[in-house]
Amino acid sequence: HKYSLSSYRHISKKVFLKNTRAACLGSVNLKGRSCLTLKDFSSDEIKKLLWVSGDLKHRIKHEKQYLPLLQGKSIAMIFEKRSTRTRMSTETGFSLLGGHPLNESCTDTASSCSFNLFYSSFNPIINGLSDLYHPIQILADFLTYRSITDPLMSTVSWIGDGNNVLHSFMMTAAKLGVHLKVATPKGYEPDKGVTEEAHRLAKQHGTQLILTSDPWRLPVTAMSWSLTPGSVWDRKRKKKRLKDFHGYQISMQTGSVAKSDWTFLHCLPRKMGRWMIRCSTHPFSRFSEAENRKWTSWWGLIVSLLTDYTPQIPMLKF
Repeated sequence: HKYSLSSYRHISKKVFLKNTRAACLGSVNLKGRSCLTLKDFSSDEIKKLLWVSGDLKHRIKHEKQYLPLLQGKSIAMIFEKRSTRTRMSTETGFSLLGGHPLNESCTDTASSCSFNLFYSSFNPIINGLSDLYHPIQILADFLTYRSITDPLMSTVSWIGDGNNVLHSFMMTAAKLGVHLKVATPKGYEPDKGVTEEAHRLAKQHGTQLILTSDPWRLPVTAMSWSLTPGSVWDRKRKKKRLKDFHGYQISMQTGSVAKSDWTFLHCLPRKMGRWMIRCSTHPFSRFSEAENRKWTSWWGLIVSLLTDYTPQIPMLKF
């Protein structure tokens, strides 16, 4: 084929920009950092975390490689609340990478490991979940989104509680060039300080952040949905919350006004109601989000914070 000089210049410019971006991410080093909130991480640093996560998932899951990257290292897991996904993904992930996980309660740790905890405070600390932020969940979400569309989808709609998961979404979406549209019931809006910072990030990165109490305003252009069921199913306040959240479920009815290829994400475990059963059988339902907690949270994240690992696969597109 014959190309004009301008075509060659255009192609060369694209290749140069691609190589430049890869070089920039390749130079990002997170070793020794802690991860308490993604608010503290730049756009390139978050992309590097997702790149490492995707690389390890490819090499270990698909190529069946054994990578003892954490051999000789230990992780102390302290759970204030009962945990299923976080505990299992941490234990299996850390062990398969050659490390040794330690699972302790707050009481046990305070009484028998106080010196070790003081010493370990100089090592990276990861927030597995707190009342304000849930950074490891969002990394799993965006790795899942990236597996659905290439490059990353442009719009995410959130229907549900203005809680820690949403706060982490708001600290991350703009940095990846993603528009975020949020519908929460009145009285369940996200934290004011987090909202102010999210608006600043959206302005800085040229994205949209829409906050409303009307879920029917969101799905017209939405390509993906997220629902956080935990707060809705709080047993102590279940009756009131079910009333407050009426109309805020992800259902086939709300999905009918979205794009034809809308995607429903759920992080599991799920409370099976009629709406959930119908969404679960939707052809675009994605439950790989739960699996990706392992690849992002306790593989990509920990490897990035504890080692100088360099991804082997091409840089992911964002």
